[in-house]
Amino acid sequence: CPLCSLCPLCSLCPPFSINSYFAPGTPMNSIFAFNKSTRRWDLPIAAGLAVGIPLMIGWSLGDLNAGKNASLAGLSILYIQSDRLAERMILLMACCFGLMFCYTVGLFFSFNRMLAPFALGLLSFGIHYSLHKLNLTKPPGNFFFIMLASTAICMPADMEKIPQRIGYLAMGTMLTCAIALVYSLLTLKPNATNPAPTINKDTRTNLNESLIFGFFMFISLGLAFMLPFKNPYWIPITCLAVMQGSSSQHARTRGIQRVVGTIIGLGLTWLIAYAHPGPLAIVISITLLQIIIKFLVVRNYVVATVFITVLTIFLAESGGDLAANTDAIFLARLADIMIGSVLGIIGGWVLHHEKFKTTTAE
Repeated sequence: CPLCSLCPLCSLCPPFSINSYFAPGTPMNSIFAFNKSTRRWDLPIAAGLAVGIPLMIGWSLGDLNAGKNASLAGLSILYIQSDRLAERMILLMACCFGLMFCYTVGLFFSFNRMLAPFALGLLSFGIHYSLHKLNLTKPPGNFFFIMLASTAICMPADMEKIPQRIGYLAMGTMLTCAIALVYSLLTLKPNATNPAPTINKDTRTNLNESLIFGFFMFISLGLAFMLPFKNPYWIPITCLAVMQGSSSQHARTRGIQRVVGTIIGLGLTWLIAYAHPGPLAIVISITLLQIIIKFLVVRNYVVATVFITVLTIFLAESGGDLAANTDAIFLARLADIMIGSVLGIIGGWVLHHEKFKTTTAE
């Protein structure tokens, strides 16, 4: 970059030099690079159906919010990670139960904002530790479990609606398992073999990572509750997504990509919001966006984030609120992403710091 020759600070602070960001393999250089993926092309379609069908049913019954509640279970279809039908379905059903458990814990602690951050931090620790013990570290890993807990814990407290909300999610998990079974029967090859997973982390390292995840979920939710935002769960969710980077630099890259993608996505959503889309248009859009996101997220995170931004706003806001409070919603979402990304970058640095990364048991 020609600007480097004009900047006298580059030699004094190499980590912040322009070259360090634009060199090959570094955050700015890789923002729009597309990665290769071994994920099947048809899995995003199954994921889109798992999210879209509950929404369509909810819309047809005149209760779109119930459809949105049930559609959260469709995210679990990405946990079908075995090439054997029986193992795949057992794992998926176990993950569905785990999602329901996390969602239920979140709902019960939504009544007390003083205890909620502690509950989310402790739950995040337990989720991360348990998944590593079970060798379920392949993406999406702990993300959807903690995401559902964060979403539920920030809902308006209403004891009478807890059984109803859990019931809608349970119906969504049954539909997801049915879609996954049909998808597996159509796509799995007979006599397929799957190599046994290997354990890459010892107990002490897993414990350290789990504690760090739990601590940053506690901090992010506590900070979110202190700020005047309608949907405070975006801060811990963003922090979690950034912390899932495979290295400190990868976490920093994801943080930058999250902010860039969100800004572009907000601009796109702004245009859509002023067109005043109806409920059916929103349902169809969410289904298509889910398919696009699952196809792009493993290939280019910043482009996927553009569509993630549109999708999450459609899921979180009703059509009337989006049209009436467009400016407030967008500014709040941008602030959420900025704060969550900064926390996630810090958390990623702590998570992958050499002191915590490879600790061996004595």
